[in-house]
Amino acid sequence: MDDVEYVYTTGVPEDELEELLDEQGHGTLALADGNDAYAVPLNYHYDGSRFVIRMSDEPGSTKVEYAETTDTATFVVYEFDEETTSSWSVVIRGRIDCLPQEEQDEYTDTRLNELFPPFRLFDEAVPEVEMVLYELEPIEITGRRTVE
Repeated sequence: MDDVEYVYTTGVPEDELEELLDEQGHGTLALADGNDAYAVPLNYHYDGSRFVIRMSDEPGSTKVEYAETTDTATFVVYEFDEETTSSWSVVIRGRIDCLPQEEQDEYTDTRLNELFPPFRLFDEAVPEVEMVLYELEPIEITGRRTVE
């Protein structure tokens, strides 16, 4: 590794982890079904105690199918600055479950717009998209950042 460029990283203190999660709003959810893995970029909301993920639920949704078979999910949030090469990442591991319908009903359109970045659609028509909320119950939250 004599000619390979590198930077040192260090652990992120717990209070900074919450700040980083609070300011970001999107990351990648990794799920599994046996030996098959599936990862998808999604929006989230973290309030310091609950980590709620918003996704669409259309018939045959791969992410919903994998969420139902995953024992321990992983969500990765990160940022990288190409100019300075500074970066940070947070990894959240835990159980993922669909919120009960009565809790989902508490998330009005107004509240969803306040808590989450705009929802990214692909080819779907807006009336055909059904939102569903999942909670990732963290069993472990860790973070790394580059050393300045």
